[in-house]
Amino acid sequence: MTEPTCFKLSIENNIAHIQLSRPEAFNAMPRAFWNELPAIVNDINDNARARVIVISSTGKHFTAGMDISVFTDGEGVAASGGDQYTRAETFRHFVKVLQDSFSCLDDARMPVIAAIQGGCIGAGVDMTSACDIRYCTEDAFFQIAEINIGMTADVGTFPRLCKLIPEGWVRELAYAGRRLPAAKAKEIGLVNDVFATQEAMLAHVMELAQEIATKAPVPVAGSKRMINYARDHSIADGLDYIATWQAGMFAPPHMAEAFAAKAQKREPEFPDLAPLRKKM
Repeated sequence: MTEPTCFKLSIENNIAHIQLSRPEAFNAMPRAFWNELPAIVNDINDNARARVIVISSTGKHFTAGMDISVFTDGEGVAASGGDQYTRAETFRHFVKVLQDSFSCLDDARMPVIAAIQGGCIGAGVDMTSACDIRYCTEDAFFQIAEINIGMTADVGTFPRLCKLIPEGWVRELAYAGRRLPAAKAKEIGLVNDVFATQEAMLAHVMELAQEIATKAPVPVAGSKRMINYARDHSIADGLDYIATWQAGMFAPPHMAEAFAAKAQKREPEFPDLAPLRKKM
């Protein structure tokens, strides 16, 4: 994997920390962003390089959303050639590519925690809504800003946000383009907690990530899979799927290690997830 231009990556103590690193541009998302993020996340996921992923940012704002260059560089947003219908069909596939850049967070086997400061605007809402857990600072705000530039948010906001907060709030934010402040974001359940400073937020997030990293990775991955499945299916389907999962993934040796570690007053030692096979 080549050195990213939009991110800094560090992996320590089974925690992968991905930082947006373009503070001078308010961490807006240029074309490189959309290629680099899935490359980083999929590498961590496929090669089991960490047990938890933390996403944070730098500077005044978490992200200003999609960089204007994605609309104006002439390579992807407005397809050339053909008629309006063939261009529309091509554009649909382009949007799917953008959506997949964030779906990798939802699909990752390990939990993804977002630490948000300042503005989380436009595509930033798409990205953070694909994370498992969100925290923010007191100065943070969330904004579905697409309506303010004459377009409908299309990279993941609505399918996910409607499962995270009351629908009436989604509609108000989407139709009016208003800012959702940190206190209200906590009140309606978009974030788990709000912190006075970014330092305090990151300290809490890293403490939580470290606690998760000490748990057995297989049931953590199973819990994420079951929660996501329950979100998207009926109760009956969810019950059936967890029974099927347990039939294959129930791990007595991992449970025995957990009991032994507790009895011996030590930290348990669990095997990492195995790398995924991508080729025959």
